[in-house]
Amino acid sequence: MGRLSEAQLPEVVSRVVMGTYARAYRVDLDEAQPTASPYPSFDAFFTRPLRDGARQVADARVVSPADGQLSSLGRVDGGGRIYAKGQGYSLGDLVGAPGDADRYQGGSFFVVYLSPRDYHRVHSPVAGHVSLVRGIPGDLFPVNSIGERYVPGLFVRNNRVAICVDTEHLGRVTVVMVGAMIVGRISVSVLPDPAVPPGVHTIEPKVEVSPGDEIGIFHLGSTAVVLLEPGVTISRPVGPVRYGEALTGAT
Repeated sequence: MGRLSEAQLPEVVSRVVMGTYARAYRVDLDEAQPTASPYPSFDAFFTRPLRDGARQVADARVVSPADGQLSSLGRVDGGGRIYAKGQGYSLGDLVGAPGDADRYQGGSFFVVYLSPRDYHRVHSPVAGHVSLVRGIPGDLFPVNSIGERYVPGLFVRNNRVAICVDTEHLGRVTVVMVGAMIVGRISVSVLPDPAVPPGVHTIEPKVEVSPGDEIGIFHLGSTAVVLLEPGVTISRPVGPVRYGEALTGAT
């Protein structure tokens, strides 16, 4: 499926495939960056960038990293666990490093689910420096409501990437990109690889990011889980969200 999604398509086939998908999932192509010709592959269509000015980044301590549904949020309990959609998750398992997960006890988390119609690039929710990326191999169960209901430990079983952003005032913020069924490939801006290799990747020198800067791309998928150290409260209720919208008060 990965090879098929990246296969070069004749222009007439591209128009039919992309047009059918856009109508089926109600994709707003007016927000996409204009192209001189049809998308050369389904992957190019799925990972399409937005046109300039399509989103505004709020002046807030934490902004949404992606378009989608803010589906869960809450506190990290004293045992280093979060609860999303009726399931409990160990942060050590989720981020692939139990020691690093300890910093989030008593902190907060939120989950953004990206549906097939959404823009699938992920952006930094905070200002800071990307210092480390972990590639955590796993399965590719669907992350929609069916997967959440019937796959125990869904988020810690799927292929995922943890992106660590060190900040001046909020400590370390970790964005976990969770892969999904069919392809599940995840690329990140600070690594040259088409997909993040398994293991720990120290970024040296650290890469500075501002809120709203692109940090990763889902090549089909998925869900972003953001972890925050104690002292930050997400003030936005669950519901639709776009990248760059405020999730906390102003900076």
